[in-house]
Amino acid sequence: MSDIPENKKIVLFDGVCNLCNEAVQRIIKHDKKDIFRFASLQSELGKKLVEERGLDPEEIDSIILIDPGVAYYRKSTAALEISRDLSGGYSLLKNFLFIPEVFRDGIYDLIASNRYKWFGRKDQCMIPTPELKAKFLD
Repeated sequence: MSDIPENKKIVLFDGVCNLCNEAVQRIIKHDKKDIFRFASLQSELGKKLVEERGLDPEEIDSIILIDPGVAYYRKSTAALEISRDLSGGYSLLKNFLFIPEVFRDGIYDLIASNRYKWFGRKDQCMIPTPELKAKFLD
């Protein structure tokens, strides 16, 4: 299992979800300051990190952002917190944090519960290219 870098934010994502994998690719493309590292929720490391936060890995089906030593975020809050550090106008999405979480997560949950139907799923987690391998913790 990889060491957790203390100076990087960790994105836990559904490794078999096409929408989630596309989101990871977009984050990597717009992570100009090299802030993020990634692990799938299905990986041993992903499960360990989820459990360390007192969450049940079997019940987690959303993106999680871990800012080591600071906090962790789930669902829409995680997505908007990730956007803060991205280039290309994505940082403007953080302005949606003013919307109450219950409303944001309602929309997030609707998309999450239909993500396989709308976007499909893979039989296994994404395998990063050699150039991207350093961004993945598992």
